[in-house]
Amino acid sequence: MYLSPEKKQEVFESKGHAKSKIDTGSAESQIALFTYRINHLTAHLKLNKQDHSTRLGLLKLVGKRRRLLDYLTKKDISRYRAIIAELGIRK
Repeated sequence: MYLSPEKKQEVFESKGHAKSKIDTGSAESQIALFTYRINHLTAHLKLNKQDHSTRLGLLKLVGKRRRLLDYLTKKDISRYRAIIAELGIRK
């Protein structure tokens, strides 16, 4: 797979999304990982326009990230605003 455990750890620690070194379950960590994977798949689809199975996987990832962002909006709006500012996924 293109995403090794070392690379995942780097994504978690890159901008301080994780609360600790072993934190992979927080919403911020998962959103950061989904964003990395979405960006990777988007670049792939720009080159391979007919890859429909990858397109389906991309849409599922976008839906998962959207649900996590909705959860954060309801749970703690300040955490939501912090994560979208760090990742630059909104206007």
